[in-house]
Amino acid sequence: MRVVLAEDLALLREGLVSLLESHGFEIVAAVDNGPSLLKALNEREPDVAVVDVRLPPSFTDEGLQAALEARRRVPGLPVLVLSQYVEQLYARELLADGAGGVGYLLKDRVFDAAQFVDAVRRVAAGGTAMDPEVIARLVARGGRDTPVSRLTPRELEVLELMAQGRSNAAIAQQLVVTERAVTKHTANIFGKLGLAVSDDDNRRVLAVLAYLNR
Repeated sequence: MRVVLAEDLALLREGLVSLLESHGFEIVAAVDNGPSLLKALNEREPDVAVVDVRLPPSFTDEGLQAALEARRRVPGLPVLVLSQYVEQLYARELLADGAGGVGYLLKDRVFDAAQFVDAVRRVAAGGTAMDPEVIARLVARGGRDTPVSRLTPRELEVLELMAQGRSNAAIAQQLVVTERAVTKHTANIFGKLGLAVSDDDNRRVLAVLAYLNR
C-alpha cells in the first residue's frame, strides 16, 4: 500500500515512516511542507495520504489545503489527517464530498501504534477514522433540521461509533448489546437517512458524513 506522508517535525516524520514500513506500507514520499505535499500527491499517486494540518511555510493550514486540492484533482483520494488541532472549516470541506476514505486523528490522543496503523488501513480502504473529540467539535456547529435529527439517542450513539470506524461487533461490545441489535440500529439509521439498507462500507461512510455535516 503506497503512502504519502506530510509532517514537519523530523523525528516524528521518521518515526511514522519506520512504523508504517514495519507494517508493510510503502512510503513513496515523506515531506515537510505544503507545496511538496501537493507535488507528491499529484505525482506519486498514493493509496492514502497521511497529513499534518499545519505545515511550512506559514504553519496555518497548508497540509489540509494541499489534501483538498489533491482530492479535487483525484476524486476519492483517501486522506487521514493527523494533527494537534481541529480545523473545523477545512475538516468539514474534506468530509463534504462524500468520496473516498477520510480520517481525522489528534496526535495526543493516538495511544498506540496498532490504533494508528488500523486507522491508516481503514481510510485507505474507503472507510472513516474520526477521533471522538473531532466529532464533538464538528457536530457542535450543526443544525437541528436534518435527517439526522430523526435518529433516536441510541441510533446516534451507534452512528458516532461508526464515525470512529468501529465494526458492528466493536460497537456491540462498547454499548453492551448484541451484534444483532447493532445491525438493526444500523438498518434504521440507513433508512432514516435515505440510504438503501446495506452492509456496504460506502453506505456507512455516507451515513457518517450525514452525521458530521448535520
